[in-house]
Amino acid sequence: MKERRDLDAAEAVIARPAGSVERLIALAAPDMAGVDELIVARMQSQVSVIPALAEHLIEAGGKRLRPLLTVAAARLVGAGGGSSLKLAAAVEFIHTATLLHDDVVDGSQLRRGKVAAHLIWGAPSSVLVGDFLFARAFELMVETGVLSALEILARASRVIAEGEVLQLTRAHDLNLSQATYLEIITAKTAELFAAAAEAGAIGAGAEASQAAALREYGRNLGLAFQLADDALDYGGVTETLGKNAGDDFREGKATLPLLLAIARSGPREVDFWERAIGRKEQTNDDFRRARELIIGAGAIEATLDLASDYSDRAKVALKIFPDSEWRRGLESLADFAVSRRA
Repeated sequence: MKERRDLDAAEAVIARPAGSVERLIALAAPDMAGVDELIVARMQSQVSVIPALAEHLIEAGGKRLRPLLTVAAARLVGAGGGSSLKLAAAVEFIHTATLLHDDVVDGSQLRRGKVAAHLIWGAPSSVLVGDFLFARAFELMVETGVLSALEILARASRVIAEGEVLQLTRAHDLNLSQATYLEIITAKTAELFAAAAEAGAIGAGAEASQAAALREYGRNLGLAFQLADDALDYGGVTETLGKNAGDDFREGKATLPLLLAIARSGPREVDFWERAIGRKEQTNDDFRRARELIIGAGAIEATLDLASDYSDRAKVALKIFPDSEWRRGLESLADFAVSRRA
């Protein structure tokens, strides 16, 4: 009964109401329509498998948070359209390319609720179409003529790759420190959030202090988003995650909820973690047990508390801007990152 109560409490935390982001979405709708047009146009190719595979993932939806950040950052500093739309499309292509590559490396079965592309077209095609999208992203960046924005997004692409390799080298590591875990998700996730916001600001002619503030906002937003996502892998359900619940566990990823649970485990549980994660010798019932242990240890709540801390830091970074609908919208986005159910 205690485990059931713990489970109910954890799910209640995850399901707490999201801050409203509808106004931000409405404000950005004209710009995002332009971004979508660019995405559709630039993923075309005479090689038929390229647009088919790209469309499979891009048209599956997703929240488009990163390009939304780019156009919202541009509008917050007083400009928009033109360069910001191309930079936003470039950001989405970089993100989509990394997803294609990640799914091959991780052997993921689902992406955004659909069968992963590599299971339909094969791993080689998925990797190469990811490379195509990276190339399209850099073409778009060059077209803007904003060299500093090109530098920001090029650096982000490198940092993301470094984060992926670091995670790969520390896979199944039960002794991974929280500091190293945060280093991994800063590189893998938060860097593109930060670059998306900073590039949007730079492309709109922002002052250095404004661009720095938006980079700080994006970085903290990205950390909040990833921490919440890691909690949801154990506290959410497949239908709302857009991936299989428990994928992180089955892939042996040492995310914060798992690391916190291991740190709070007794000798009997340590043997379980070493078998299921360290040696990846898993049975069909292991995810259920892992979920119960993680929830019982309070690891989901602790992970979401840390996500909330980063969300608060993101909002503080916006204080240098005068009150406006765009600032309030970005503040609500920070709340949404930790209160969303998926």
